[in-house]
Amino acid sequence: MAALSKIPHSCYEIGHTWSPSCAQSAVDVTRGALEVSFKIYAPLYLIAAVLRRRKKDYYLKRLLPEILWSTSFLTANGGLYIVFFCILRKLLGGFYSWSAGFGSALPASYIAILLERKSREFVTMYSCCQATETLFRMAVTRGIIKPIKHGEVLLFCITASLYMFFFRSKDGLKGFAFSALKFIIGKEEIPTHSGTAEHVCTRPHERIAAAETEDSQESAERPSSRRKTLVAYTRELLESLCKRGPRHRCCKHHQDNCISYCVKGFVRMFSVGYLIQCCLKVPSAFRQMFSKPSRLPSLFYNKENFQLGAFLGSFVSIYKGTSCLLRWVRNIDDELHALIAGKTGMCKVSTQVINSYTVLYAISTAICFQAAVMEVQNLRPSYWKFLLRLTKGRFALMNRQLLDVFGTQASRDFKGFVPKLDPRFTTVLPPGADIQLG
Repeated sequence: MAALSKIPHSCYEIGHTWSPSCAQSAVDVTRGALEVSFKIYAPLYLIAAVLRRRKKDYYLKRLLPEILWSTSFLTANGGLYIVFFCILRKLLGGFYSWSAGFGSALPASYIAILLERKSREFVTMYSCCQATETLFRMAVTRGIIKPIKHGEVLLFCITASLYMFFFRSKDGLKGFAFSALKFIIGKEEIPTHSGTAEHVCTRPHERIAAAETEDSQESAERPSSRRKTLVAYTRELLESLCKRGPRHRCCKHHQDNCISYCVKGFVRMFSVGYLIQCCLKVPSAFRQMFSKPSRLPSLFYNKENFQLGAFLGSFVSIYKGTSCLLRWVRNIDDELHALIAGKTGMCKVSTQVINSYTVLYAISTAICFQAAVMEVQNLRPSYWKFLLRLTKGRFALMNRQLLDVFGTQASRDFKGFVPKLDPRFTTVLPPGADIQLG
């Protein structure tokens, strides 16, 4: 069988085709991954610190170490992959269909995740979702299951609902993943678990009326100003639109009615998503500041900025809106509502079974790397772009024509690319390869 056969080529001929030296190739990938990882994590940690209103002591003592900590995790994942790629080739005397991708990425990912901070749950969730979708695409390609229109969206919704269910369940979700979802969704959706759902909703209507009276008194006492900032004007507009809206007694958002609660959730997370995308583009914007200053406005008016903001805003507002609607319909606040209202997370189910974030992350990432090497057409395009960015484009330089023997159409999306190889360091020169003589 082709899947079990071995090809005798060297790691230079298959993998690091830009350099015949294994050590130099590992250094090249590690250096590139370090630079890219720092550019990714630095703005993310800075935004998180600002949103969490960290004190000055955090910025002086903890911010940089935490950035470097997570940077080392992602750097190790990329650098160690090429290291184990070469080690496995020397041990096996060639490449099997599983060794160039899954076999090399598994130990690299396992070691790398051990370097990560407490955010292993969140990273594992992301990796597991990517692997699940990749396996789904592989199964469709092989005819194991029939393709479903927008199947990846359906899969995402199922995983989302289950993850939000564990977020609402008692002792179902802890650590960084719980904190992250608490920040995204809001603390109002966290159940107290102090009693039954019916008991939680016994807040009298008089208390709601009193809260509404206090809100009206505060708005009446609020001084008017002719010069209003854009933020103040927007807040006043939202309050005027949602002032008289209803609020169910099971809802914990005491300061807002259900309509205002959903609208404000959208505005808040839209702003967060927009800010994150803008900050990620800052490094490239600095490079173009002097050479192409006309492109600077695209930093703020880029389509991708609004797409991430719209996704996060819609995610939160739809979740909150559906939760409020179900509280009105059923007259209770039940964690089962999250199965309908949720949008991210079957990965927690696997985590509960395996009970090891490190093992689950390593397996999930190895699956994605297997697809990236042997059948990139079944990998999510955004993940492939991320791998190219992390390796400075070197992942696309693999000699995938030699891997076509395994029957996965590895070179299908690479337009007949054949690397230039130095014949002094090749064991088997492929037909039609360009020869580099010095």
